[in-house]
Amino acid sequence: MAGSPNASNMVVGLDIGTSKVVAIVGQPTDDGGIEIAGIGAHPSRGMKRGVVINIESTVQSIQRAVEEAELMAGCDIHSVYVGVAGSHISSMNSDGVVAIKEREVTTSDIDRVIDSARARAISEGQRVLHVLPQEFAIDAQGGIREPLGMSGVRLEAQVHLVTAALNAVQNIEKCVRRCGLEVDAIILEQLASSMAVLTEDERELGVCMVDIGGGTTDMAIFTEGAIRHTAVIPIAGDQVTNDIAMALRTPTQHAEEIKVKYACALTQLAASDEMIKVPSVGDRPARDLSRQALAEVVEPRYEELFTLVRDELRRSGYEDMVAAGIVLTGGTSRMEGVSELAEEIFHMPVRIACPQNVKGLSDVVRNPIYATGVGLLHYALQEARHGHQREGQSMKGSVGGRHDGARREIKGDSSPLVKIKGWFKGNF
Repeated sequence: MAGSPNASNMVVGLDIGTSKVVAIVGQPTDDGGIEIAGIGAHPSRGMKRGVVINIESTVQSIQRAVEEAELMAGCDIHSVYVGVAGSHISSMNSDGVVAIKEREVTTSDIDRVIDSARARAISEGQRVLHVLPQEFAIDAQGGIREPLGMSGVRLEAQVHLVTAALNAVQNIEKCVRRCGLEVDAIILEQLASSMAVLTEDERELGVCMVDIGGGTTDMAIFTEGAIRHTAVIPIAGDQVTNDIAMALRTPTQHAEEIKVKYACALTQLAASDEMIKVPSVGDRPARDLSRQALAEVVEPRYEELFTLVRDELRRSGYEDMVAAGIVLTGGTSRMEGVSELAEEIFHMPVRIACPQNVKGLSDVVRNPIYATGVGLLHYALQEARHGHQREGQSMKGSVGGRHDGARREIKGDSSPLVKIKGWFKGNF
């Protein structure tokens, strides 16, 4: 894409999950959506429950996913927006208050009141990821969403503060930089996913989004258009796979295949006369098992997960305020029977959601497994539209022509295949 006029406004989302790494390249469309130019996905090796446990393996997975996305999009990737999840993430609601200097609210007043809300004591070893405004109040008038230009003497802000363990974030940044890429921003994964799958009406009415991944289940609760509560539950798809492997005495990779192809989250939906082959460990012959017996292994784990989500929803105090119900997304939400079981447990409407407002490779990315990756692009483009400069970071052109030799040197790309690939990119 050397010399392409569109290279400068392309952005790249990098979802480093427990089960897979996904790199998605996209650019804004005139109607506020996103056109997907390239996708790269690679099994994740080196992550556990959202945390890096092996840097070398994680670097290799990122490199493979990014190279695949580069080839498909026909461009070079220099910087990425990275999603982060895991039990080390914590959140709280905070507030701040300042005097309005000129008797009329300016952007400087808004920045100061948000900084004031952010100043709440953060425990040592934590880093602030997001300060998300919920609403403002001027003098005694509350419920204001956009205070700019309004008159008054006292400005208050209520915000949702998200923090992450400093070492966990640094390890993710280290892996990305080892691939010769810059980090544009670190973004909470459920915040990204919510931008891809929730409608404006759902945010206004009140909704609980649940992103069920491989290593973690991430929650985000919205009411009146603002994020109110976030949480991470350390049970997800990997535990379901592990349960199948243990109960059926089959290797983990076969358990994963069986889960994807045949598993059902609600026993009554699975036929007892439908049989599946279960590979055994070692040289033992494969066994036959009914699909209903498989569902009896899977259902308790989903039931436990949804019960934990329901308990967290109750603890948050917003259970009676989510009129739009529950929105499920993420790869582990795709199983048959998941929405039916969830409705039984939550006693409210449930839908499985795919990324919205996407063009280009839309038939590929309209899948719950790409919710975070597409959401990272939505986040990046919203930042660009609002012209917000992140602290210590400027919006960089994420994609470009052949002018950066540095990345190739860092990656040590000296193989003949890569040289040929580079020559093609430079000359066509």
